[in-house]
Amino acid sequence: MATKVHMEALSPTMEEGQVVAWLKGEGDPIAQGDVLAEIETDKATMELVARGDGVLRAVFAGEGDVVPVGEVIAVIAGADEEIAALTADAWSGDGKAAATAATVSAASPEPPVSVPPTPAATTAQPPVPEDSTPQDSARQAPAPEAPAEPVAAPAPTARVKASPVARRLARELEVELGAIAGSGPGGRVIKRDVEAAAQAAAEASPAAPRAQPVATSDAVPSFAADARPGAPVPDFEDVPLTQMRKTVARRLVESLGPVPHFFLTVDVDMGRAMEARARVNELLKADGGKASLNDLVIKAVAAALVRHPECNAWWQEDRIRRFNRVHVGVAVAVPDGLITPVIRDAHAKGLAQIGAEVREFAGRAREKRLQPHEYTGSTFSISNLGMFGIDEFTAVINPPEAGILAVGAVEERPVVIDGQVVPRPRMRLTMSCDHRAIDGAQGARFLATLKAFLEEPAAILV
Repeated sequence: MATKVHMEALSPTMEEGQVVAWLKGEGDPIAQGDVLAEIETDKATMELVARGDGVLRAVFAGEGDVVPVGEVIAVIAGADEEIAALTADAWSGDGKAAATAATVSAASPEPPVSVPPTPAATTAQPPVPEDSTPQDSARQAPAPEAPAEPVAAPAPTARVKASPVARRLARELEVELGAIAGSGPGGRVIKRDVEAAAQAAAEASPAAPRAQPVATSDAVPSFAADARPGAPVPDFEDVPLTQMRKTVARRLVESLGPVPHFFLTVDVDMGRAMEARARVNELLKADGGKASLNDLVIKAVAAALVRHPECNAWWQEDRIRRFNRVHVGVAVAVPDGLITPVIRDAHAKGLAQIGAEVREFAGRAREKRLQPHEYTGSTFSISNLGMFGIDEFTAVINPPEAGILAVGAVEERPVVIDGQVVPRPRMRLTMSCDHRAIDGAQGARFLATLKAFLEEPAAILV
């Protein structure tokens, strides 16, 4: 039985996906559960698996194509099964009209397409003197006469049936689709047909010498990657948006626009926290473990949220949802933007476990290999730019969460202690609050507890 392959919602917030690579090709046998393609979602690269058995009869989306969720991008069916009816709602780069036209043409034979004869086939060329050069020959050759009979133009409704992959490949290889006999369903031209036609053309005719470029006074300067120093450089470069960057842009508009932010900042003495971290790492050394200051901040934030559940909350339009468990989202910078792996039940985990999970998730996040349940469901988030030397900043809330903490760098700064100015390691923390869910006094009490935990880490155990 034939099976349509849809662009599936591979993450909770996915609205469209980009085909990174097809791991199966048209004509390949397929078993249910086989990985058909790699799809880039808004957060990661996921695998699209087959939902049926048979042969991959048709592929409608090429590598690099961005396809809305729900569109039909391929068909799995028996080798001899009729699939024309299944392609009526298949996706194509210019909408569904192309697929519909292909289905109609499959039901009725296509009108023949007349190809105009080339001048070389209709006009005899005069002999060329033996001592003439190719340039002389070009000057001596008379212009071809216009054909006596009018040439029939292709019917405007005629359309060559071909998959998007085949069309793209034909353009790249400069192969005429109309001259190819398709081996796909209903005579559809597929990728292997184009490749075979290109190979046959290459074998039939010797390679023509490449024309040399002619320098002109108004030529556009070339911006080669290995240009010499002082050579002209382009004014700009357009970088296509990735699926992650599109999602980041959309989420920022959803957050900074509708969410009424306000910000609270505290300055924390990190002397004892750094000492505690050093003692913990001495204990973890034997097992190869290690804890960072960021891990300690995550633990302290989780412990403070347990005491202040009003900040461990989601805004739900008609209600505020306060959580009894703390799931901390940790912002990780990746080449395309930002992703927040979630440390679940962070309040119930030790530093060693928190540190191990953060390192594992951060590594897989940069490889775009996180699963949706690993980066969704956080109840509060942390963004740390201290490792980049940023001493203070404000972070954007990730809805529906009601708060996010921005962590700055630990710096030696002069402070007054017992009337004396002394250097101390200090760190600034800025909390962004959704004023619909968190009032100023509630946010201030949470930060006071967090400050106390970091300045005396033993208080977390009390």
